[in-house]
Amino acid sequence: MDIQSLRQKNPSELLALLTEQRAHLADLRFRCATRELKNVHELRATLRMIARILTVLGEQRGVPVAAAVVGR
Repeated sequence: MDIQSLRQKNPSELLALLTEQRAHLADLRFRCATRELKNVHELRATLRMIARILTVLGEQRGVPVAAAVVGR
């Protein structure tokens, strides 16, 4: 999913996607720790997707990205 399609979503959809991606990241980290993950590039891709979502949420809220991460 690219940044343009994320910008078209409303904040509730973005928050749901963020929760989904964070759960996926936790699963990937667990699988990596137990040596079950073959494609470790998925970790970086998931982290980048989370960063994109947080960036768009910050843009929509009109606050800096760092404040969106903290939840201010």
